[in-house]
Amino acid sequence: MIAKTLRKWFKEHHRPRFSGLEILKYIGPGLLVTVGFIDPGNWASNVAAGAGYGYSLLWMVTLSTLMLIVLQHNAAHLGIATGLCLSEAAVEHLRPLPARVLLATAMLAAVATALAELLGAAIALNMLFRIPIWAGTILTTAFVAWLLYSNSYRRIERFVIGFVSLIGLSFIYELTLVHIPWSEAARCWFTPSMPHGSIPIIMSVLGAVVMPHNLFLHSEVIQSRQWHLEDKEVIRHQLRYEFADTLLSMLVGWGINSAMILVAAATFFAQGAAVDQLEQAQAMLRPILGNSAALVFALALLMAGLSSSLTAAMAGGSIFAGIFSEPFDIKDAHSRLGVALTLVPAALCIFLIATPFQGLVVSQILLSVQLPLTIFLQFRLTASRKVMGEFVNTSWHNFVLAVISIVVVGLNILLLQDMLFG
Repeated sequence: MIAKTLRKWFKEHHRPRFSGLEILKYIGPGLLVTVGFIDPGNWASNVAAGAGYGYSLLWMVTLSTLMLIVLQHNAAHLGIATGLCLSEAAVEHLRPLPARVLLATAMLAAVATALAELLGAAIALNMLFRIPIWAGTILTTAFVAWLLYSNSYRRIERFVIGFVSLIGLSFIYELTLVHIPWSEAARCWFTPSMPHGSIPIIMSVLGAVVMPHNLFLHSEVIQSRQWHLEDKEVIRHQLRYEFADTLLSMLVGWGINSAMILVAAATFFAQGAAVDQLEQAQAMLRPILGNSAALVFALALLMAGLSSSLTAAMAGGSIFAGIFSEPFDIKDAHSRLGVALTLVPAALCIFLIATPFQGLVVSQILLSVQLPLTIFLQFRLTASRKVMGEFVNTSWHNFVLAVISIVVVGLNILLLQDMLFG
């Protein structure tokens, strides 16, 4: 209650000054969300895509990123215009039973996400220090919980942005070590193809890039930059600056995800080597590209696992708090419990996984299956004038969201067919 009162007072009394450098104050939420789709689940999906199919699935990164730009901007649009995150808005504007069932599936998606993130960090610790996966999982979970429960959002944001930068630099370094046929890569970025047996990997890439928990998280963290909701001019400025932040951040994610596939295609696919473990990928990099490449690979994976574990736990806390019509506040009991309900089950599930790499890939497929529910929820809310007022979606926005929904559902149907009929 205190947190909600303070946030309301801040919005009503603090007005921004719109200067030429004002946009710099808005950079952050988009990059925080970007971590979610350069996470260990993406590493597994992208390594599998590049090692198994060369450059031919690069188009899926492009398509997923374009979809992501629209969806993340739309989620942030909801948060800015209403002052509610996606979870809070669902509780306020949907019937109780559908809202809670949908949010329960979103919580499960957050747990699946956290599983991939914690597991990825544990794999990286095993690569670097030979720490067993179970011990690495416990260490990562404890570190993430400590950071979330003891630090402010702004500190976490800076921490995550620093990690995103280091991960990006790591893959730029990896790219300098391999030969890339850029003309072929450029063609594959924009030419869809579905090689035989690639549907599960395509769906894994989709689930790894367009992630349900990120849509909930973005609608929440964007409000860390919010002022005076009653002032329409302020809202319009926010929407414009937020889109610039989202576009920049998603393009950074597109570049890093593309680099993962490019490196895997140029090394493993070119050597005719199948890869079914991230540890195997690192070990195979060493004789091909040298010890430094293998070390950078492991360090970047550790950074990705730690930072994305933070955002997955924050998303779970936001979703759970929203069920009780509360904003995310780590000092609040519901937010703290939501973080625990995300991290602890995810960590426990890791102890039941026989093959970590396949666990990563399957977790991303599960996310792609839940994704249509979150998209439909977002579509339903932002297309409603009752919810959004004068900031309701335009007809063009609704058309694009409808097309994205159809594409996601269509890909899920293809996945089901592939699983049933091979």
